[in-house]
Amino acid sequence: MVPHLVTALNGPLLDLEKKVLAATPAIERWFRLEWQEHTPPFYCSVDLRNAGFKLAPVDTNLFPGGFNNLSPEMLPLAVQAAMAAIEKYCPDAKNLLLVPELNTGNSFYLQNVARLMQIFRQTGLHVRLGSLSEDVKEPTPIELPDGSTLMLEPMVRSHNGRRLGLKNFDPCTILLNNDLSAGIPSIFDNLNEQNLLPPLHAGWAMRRKSSHFSAYDEVVKKFAKLLDVDPWMLNPYFAKCAAVNFQEKTGEEQLAATVDQVLAKIRKKYKEYGIKETPFVAVKADAGTYGMGIMTIRDASELKELNRKQRNCMSVGKEGLEITDVIVQEGVPTFEHINDAVAEPVVYMIDRYVVGGFYRVHAERGVNENLNAPGAHFVPLAFAQQHALPDLKAKPGTAAPNRFYMYGVVARLALLAASLEMEKTDPNPEVY
Repeated sequence: MVPHLVTALNGPLLDLEKKVLAATPAIERWFRLEWQEHTPPFYCSVDLRNAGFKLAPVDTNLFPGGFNNLSPEMLPLAVQAAMAAIEKYCPDAKNLLLVPELNTGNSFYLQNVARLMQIFRQTGLHVRLGSLSEDVKEPTPIELPDGSTLMLEPMVRSHNGRRLGLKNFDPCTILLNNDLSAGIPSIFDNLNEQNLLPPLHAGWAMRRKSSHFSAYDEVVKKFAKLLDVDPWMLNPYFAKCAAVNFQEKTGEEQLAATVDQVLAKIRKKYKEYGIKETPFVAVKADAGTYGMGIMTIRDASELKELNRKQRNCMSVGKEGLEITDVIVQEGVPTFEHINDAVAEPVVYMIDRYVVGGFYRVHAERGVNENLNAPGAHFVPLAFAQQHALPDLKAKPGTAAPNRFYMYGVVARLALLAASLEMEKTDPNPEVY
């Protein structure tokens, strides 16, 4: 079932939709050729914002949770994509070790883990859970709300320390669903004979959003040239600002200057396209997830007026990590609503395939605010197979399949950018 959406669409995005639909064969060929040159991340989710005048990614997660929020009808697609992904790394794969986050008290996250296990078991793999927690010293059952049970087990090194697995369980592939915000555990050191996916440098201990959006700049310029469109229609402006301490109020002058520069660029584009919205930016931690370390700014002067609570929020991210480097990203308002609540699409991919998505919906947040916050709920996107294919006869802005196809195209651009990002930041580039 397609969620009932209300979207304020106007000229530029409709024109972009026309061009995307007209160029569908060229777009799919372009992606095929790019994937011959680059290896997609094992899996990925992309947060999109549809402003009516532009459609752009604002975050790309390489350790996606939330698979439990996908429509059950999408499971066959996910299983098919997972088969393709595993075969690349281990064609004769038999055992898969899944390493989840430590927040085992979060039942929603654990349902995501259960859904991932279901997907990979249906590919023909034996799947077990290895815990990074030092408190897990023996197999530990965790009950889920639906009455099913997950079994967390302590990980061990074997074969003279060369391999990582569980007692009597030797996996050929280790899949991380832990974004390593707290750092890289020593148990992963010197694993030379197993596939560790995603690679360690994809975790937030090393990864930076500024590197990702630099790669996205590169990807979207090529794509926009193919379509003959303004890259800005698909791309949020951004700039990095280092050495900021919100508690001690150091580095804020440079941050204010960066905010001014990005806002000036947005104003120029708004004027060019006759957009009446008030420009804003999102100041985000350069490393991190869970919607933490984010604030919305419409004028640089607001930085001087931050209260203690705002400064605390911008000082510490997930796992208590200190925030010192930030990116100033063009704010993309979302003009999609489900009923009266603001919504944004999130697209999920395994390997190079779109396998579903959902709307993140928040009744208490505005069109210019971060929706990845307590109080959000999720409405599955109707990415059924027939909806992933565009309806070329429909008028722009009227067909759900066309909008979902657009989402899938932009999400895959972010996926390709993540691939380039991983290549450029790999500490062992010879593996590519």
